[in-house]
Amino acid sequence: MMGKPLLVAKQIEAHYGRVRALKEVSLEAPEGSVVALLGANGAGKTTTLRVISGLLRPTRGEIAFAGRRIDGAATDHLVRSGIAHVPEGRQIFPALTVRENLRLGAYARRDTPAINADLQRVYGYFPRLEQRAAQLGGTLSGGEQQMLAIGRALMSRPRLLLLDEPSLGLAPLLVREIFRIIAEIRATGTTVLLVEQNIHMALTVADYGYLLEAGRVVLADTSAALRQREEVKHAYLGR
Repeated sequence: MMGKPLLVAKQIEAHYGRVRALKEVSLEAPEGSVVALLGANGAGKTTTLRVISGLLRPTRGEIAFAGRRIDGAATDHLVRSGIAHVPEGRQIFPALTVRENLRLGAYARRDTPAINADLQRVYGYFPRLEQRAAQLGGTLSGGEQQMLAIGRALMSRPRLLLLDEPSLGLAPLLVREIFRIIAEIRATGTTVLLVEQNIHMALTVADYGYLLEAGRVVLADTSAALRQREEVKHAYLGR
């Protein structure tokens, strides 16, 4: 892979109880790239993000972010270090307004002028959030809640954005809009690690991809090369 790696995971293993969910997973995310984690349900994609963001401790292996070991670090420390995680299911605060949800994304920051500037940047990505700034999060549509979850993560000004199934349950028009925004976020220099079952869309926006099966990486290549692999075309692209 070209470019200086921002994130490097080596031989990661993780367990849920006695079940080994990840088996020697190694990956890199170069700075300013979009890297896709691909595979079927249960392949280990979400678990990989949970390990990187500190929600699940690895039982073996090393993770380095910006040249420093982070495996075993607390989640709040990782957020302050520049990692933001948008989990599957969005997990917004339904009883808070859109504006309050977004400002909570900047809870660890004290640079008020920059926070206000970032709020306007998020509104630039998602104009509907500005239109609904005073509306309760729980009253938004599914697509709007996904926009809010991504916007809230961006308010922490991350160097690495972890996105878990951002297109899940969305109409095709909204899916294309979300992926357009992902490309814009990458263009600003933010690195994106993307978990996505819509492999066609993921490979359209990603620079590189890893295919996981049963907790292992079974393929790793550029997105262009993965689109041409027969096993990917037949199993995931419907060709």
